[in-house]
Amino acid sequence: MTLSDRLLSKLVCPQCKEKIQLSDDQGSLVCKKCQLKFKIVDNVPVLLMDESEKL
Repeated sequence: MTLSDRLLSKLVCPQCKEKIQLSDDQGSLVCKKCQLKFKIVDNVPVLLMDESEKL
């Protein structure tokens, strides 16, 4: 199950506040401006800076 389009349209990067996108494998969210990747755990986005990864 993936995140709904409605939810995705409202999510922003916690660092720069730009829209974030679903990754190609749909297993994480990506901020292209900050070059950060955020996990999706049990269909819940984890938008914590401490949990993010550099691309």
